[in-house]
Amino acid sequence: MREVAALAGVSIKTVSRVVRGEAGVSAELAARVSDAAAMLDYRHNLAASTLRGHGQKTAAIGLVLMDVANPYASALHRAVEDIAHGRGTLVFAVSSDEDPDRQREVLDALLSRRVDGLIVMPVGTDHAMLLHEQSRGTPIVFVDRRPALDIDSVTVDNREGACRAVEHLAAQGHRRIAYLGDLHTIWTAAERYAGYVEGLARAGVTLNPALVCADLHSPAAAAAATTALITGPNRPTAIFSAQNLVTLGVLAALQTHDLHNHIALVGFDDLPLAELLHPALTVIAQDPTTIGRTAADVLFTRLDGDVAPPRHVVISTRLLPRGSGEIAPDNGLTSG
Repeated sequence: MREVAALAGVSIKTVSRVVRGEAGVSAELAARVSDAAAMLDYRHNLAASTLRGHGQKTAAIGLVLMDVANPYASALHRAVEDIAHGRGTLVFAVSSDEDPDRQREVLDALLSRRVDGLIVMPVGTDHAMLLHEQSRGTPIVFVDRRPALDIDSVTVDNREGACRAVEHLAAQGHRRIAYLGDLHTIWTAAERYAGYVEGLARAGVTLNPALVCADLHSPAAAAAATTALITGPNRPTAIFSAQNLVTLGVLAALQTHDLHNHIALVGFDDLPLAELLHPALTVIAQDPTTIGRTAADVLFTRLDGDVAPPRHVVISTRLLPRGSGEIAPDNGLTSG
């Protein structure tokens, strides 16, 4: 703060007021302070009071997820928290809402609190802020998604899991297998769509673009897309739903039209109470607990001084056949 004050030609008190957002500083002085802070790569340390007791560490890490309310994200969060608790470390968990601007805001808020490291479910394609922070010595682990960067990451084999789902449906005799997925810009969604295409090819089924519905980012959007598919001509006999919230929308539409016992369904990601549905939901199950624990282990290994090259850890998925994915084709539903 003294360096910022000297460069800006103001008092330390003025710098303090600006970085804290307090009133009483002219626009011209505030701009000088902001410019000086940017030149010096200064970020206000909200956790300074904890530094003296933790050897220059805050005993806190940041966890940036797409939505902490999502069942998958919340299970991952709990796993990270359990590992961190054993290390006497607090976890600050925040949601990015798949919004790059919001991700930058929450990352800046976490880094302003001098978190010791970050576990991030990355959004978008611009990760310059994270690369810069890593170059400053902050350990970072990407989780769930793997941008092409030299940063540690933990993911599942999304492509192979999706391929297995399609092959499973094809093995039941299905040839009209629809795909419903999240935003195509999300790495996991792109990988799962690639797996869908590969699964069709392995099964000798021709890809039909009319059965592909992408960019469904809510249960409501998925329900609308499913309704359009199942009420139109040549409806699918099976559906691969590539994300858990998308699966909720698919289930709602199938039940509304009383087709849940006639159109097969395999979802990617499990759902709470999935076994209690009728029929019970067949899924490609991830293990968010293992993913979260692995990501936390990698992060704390870095915090302990590991300087090995960045690693990519891949966690396997499992096919859980429960009933919905084993429904045979009802060819009376199609007109061609």
